[in-house]
Amino acid sequence: QVQLVESGGGLVQAGGSLRLSCSASGRTFSNYAMGWFRQTPGKEREFVSAISRSGLTQHYADSVKGRFTVSRDNAKSTVSLQMDSLKPEDMAVYYCAAGLQFAVTDTQYLYWGQGTQVTVSS
Repeated sequence: QVQLVESGGGLVQAGGSLRLSCSASGRTFSNYAMGWFRQTPGKEREFVSAISRSGLTQHYADSVKGRFTVSRDNAKSTVSLQMDSLKPEDMAVYYCAAGLQFAVTDTQYLYWGQGTQVTVSS
């Protein structure tokens, strides 16, 4: 089992920045690829970003490419999502997830955090 806890969500004005963090405990963090997803009411969960086990490979949804940056610190068992130039359409609950495969589909991830709310005011 891997336990994931997100933090860093909040309210920000459009154009502003937030940094989300996800702290992992349980099994060896470096064994897992990590993903970030987001969801708004009435919509399906949406892929945001993924990072490989080593951190050397990252992937982003087109909607956030160039604005969001994912990183990880395997020594601290954390993964972060730096979100810049936020837009109202970025408003959602953001989830981090851990999986054995570097993937963009949520079904590939085994463990999920509880989510953190990001609100962007226009």
